Order: sequence, then C-alpha cells, then structure tokens
Amino acid sequence: MIAEQYRKMLDAKSVIRQLSEKATKRAQIIGAENVFDYSLGNPSVPAPAEFKQALLDLIEKEDPMTLHGYSPTLGIPSVKTAIAESLNCRFDMNYGPEPDTISYLLKQGATIAEAAIAHALRAVTVPGDEVLTFAPFFPEYHPYVDLTGAVLKVVPADTKSFQINFEAFEEMLGPRVAAVLVNTPNNPSGAVYSAETLTKLAEVLTRKAEQYGHDIFLISDEPYREIVFDGKQQPYVSKFYANTISCYSFSKALSLPGERIGYLAVNPACPYAAEIVNMCGQISRGIGHNCPTSLMQLAVSKVLDLTSDFSVYEKNRNLLYECLTDCGFEVVKPEGTFYIFPKAPEADAAAFCQKALQYDLVLVPADSFGCPGYFRMAYCIDTEKVERSLPVLRKMMKEIYG
Repeated sequence: MIAEQYRKMLDAKSVIRQLSEKATKRAQIIGAENVFDYSLGNPSVPAPAEFKQALLDLIEKEDPMTLHGYSPTLGIPSVKTAIAESLNCRFDMNYGPEPDTISYLLKQGATIAEAAIAHALRAVTVPGDEVLTFAPFFPEYHPYVDLTGAVLKVVPADTKSFQINFEAFEEMLGPRVAAVLVNTPNNPSGAVYSAETLTKLAEVLTRKAEQYGHDIFLISDEPYREIVFDGKQQPYVSKFYANTISCYSFSKALSLPGERIGYLAVNPACPYAAEIVNMCGQISRGIGHNCPTSLMQLAVSKVLDLTSDFSVYEKNRNLLYECLTDCGFEVVKPEGTFYIFPKAPEADAAAFCQKALQYDLVLVPADSFGCPGYFRMAYCIDTEKVERSLPVLRKMMKEIYG
C-alpha cells in the first residue's frame, strides 16, 4: 500500500509550475528571449551587495564548525535576538530578547514563509477545525491546511479593491473556525491591506472569539512585506491583534529564494507565545524541519534592515498597468508584490491563457487562486522583456478579441 492522500495530489499539481515548465521547454526551441514568461514569482533583482559581503566575512572569519554545524532546533539565539530588535525598532513591537522565550522559529524548508505556516497551522488547529482565507489566495494553502486534517474554506473576493469582503467573512466565521490565514501584500492581486482593513479584521476576530468562547488565531503570510510601491508601507499585521502568528521569508525582500530561510514570530501579547514557539520545535521533529542552516541564519542577521532594489518591479508594474488598461482589461492597480491580476476578456480564464500561449505569453489562470475569470502575471522579469511583450499582448487582443 502507498499513501492514497498523496497519490491523489499527483492529479492536482501546481498550475504555476506546469506553465513554468512549458515556458522552459518552449525557450529551448525558440530561445528564452522570445518567451514572455509571467508564470513564476522568482525574484529577478540581485540580493544586496552587503549580503554577499556578509557571507564572505563569515566564511573568512568564523569557525567552520559554527558555520556548518547543527544549529539549535529553534534557531541561533543571537540571530533571533537580532530579528527581535529589528522588528521592535521598525514596527514598535516588544518581542523579548530572551532566547528561550523569544517568539521566533527560524526554518528551512520547501517554501519558507509557507514552512512557517505549516508549523503555525499544526500548533493551533486539530483535525476537523476550519481555517478561513480570503480569495484570491496562494493555491498551496490547500495542501498546507488539508494535510493537518483541518478544512480550508475560502471567503469570496472583493474584486473592486481586493481588500476583505467583510460581509461574507462574518457569515463564514462560525464556531468551528480556529484560525484565519491572511496574505498581505497579496499574491496574486498585489493588494496591500490597509490599517482600516486590519483594524476591522481584529475587531471581528475579537468579537467572534468572545462569542464562541475559544481563541481564533490570525496567521499572517508575509513574504512580500517590504515590496510596497508609491512610498507606502505595509502595516505590521501583528500590531492589530494579539493572537497573531507572523510567517516571514527572506526569499522576496532579499531576493534569496534559493537559500530557503525565514522565521515564525508569535505576538508577545499572545498568552501562548513561548509555548507555541517551543511546540514548533516538536512539530519540526514530525515533518523534518529541524535545525535551520547555520550559515544562512548568520548571514541574513547582518542585513535585516536591507532589501533588494524594488524600483524595477515598480517600473514593470506601471508599464503593464498602462498597457492592460489601454487594451480594455479590468484591473486593480497593485500596491505591492510583483504580481498584477487582471480580469480575462472571456469568462474562461484558462481558455484565454491557452490562447496567450500561441503568442508565447505565459499567463496563469486564477481558478486555483479562488478567482475564476482572472489571471496572474508575475512581472519579476527584466524591464526590457516587459517592454517587448507589450506589443505582443496588444497584437493578441486585436487579433482574437477585436
């Protein structure tokens, strides 16, 4: 016998990955420069130079056993303290400095913020619980939740702004809900939840938790926290609600997706903060995430307040938004991330994206994101390539849709 649960997942592979693989195969035939691949959210700008220097300094000056030996299960204490100090300074929080009680868990895994989500879900749900999230949402939330035995339920989107549809949310927030999973800045819409939205979200959660007589946790998926445009800033979600678990990755802000490093932080105001963090160490034993890489922990701790240069993403956003609106697409202008999320010109977005492939435009239909009829473009590619794709997009719209 083999595990039927995982066998069934073979028939539900990631649409994003499948399209990325198609783009790679097509590039081998006609050249990568001729394939306009908007499928995969792989950062295209380099990591800060200071990160490379931090690596070199560590390799030259540190004891090799420190760099390459096992780290403590919950992360190197000095690194956790540095992260606490950074968050306290940036967001006026009060994460404590004591390594044994600090609300952090540095993880290495398949996808880092999502590895933290997997831990958070196991810490605060039991089989049969419900977890709510808001459309549009990252499709991998389904396996993260499903494999805990909890049930993921999706609140319909507010397609006018891609903030929270509070009317639908309150209707769905029943007594079996143990956690709510949010992602801001949002993949795939690029929306940034406002302070007003987060204040109202916290008020609803507090009221419902009191009504039902049990805690409701807010799990915040934050890999794009720093990628915000037009001089704005993403409000720190944990500031608004005590029972918040922040799940962060350095993959996007520092352009380090291949290094697989990030952390989980429980709001110190949560009465279970230290307990949840220590539970995560035990959860790691069960899913094979013990001992995050020592070298990467130490390196990122030297550049916590730096980011890559996101001006390329903002320029790409502006180019695409102008072209899409000029072509007649209905689209909300992204405030962050490196995704744009237009409504397809026909009801079947998958059919539209198949037609786009004939023009070597690789676009992702949003059925699996909980928004049928929409599609995602990941514009973390060279601006020169974005510029060359625009006439192709215009040509397609003229030839197929008049």
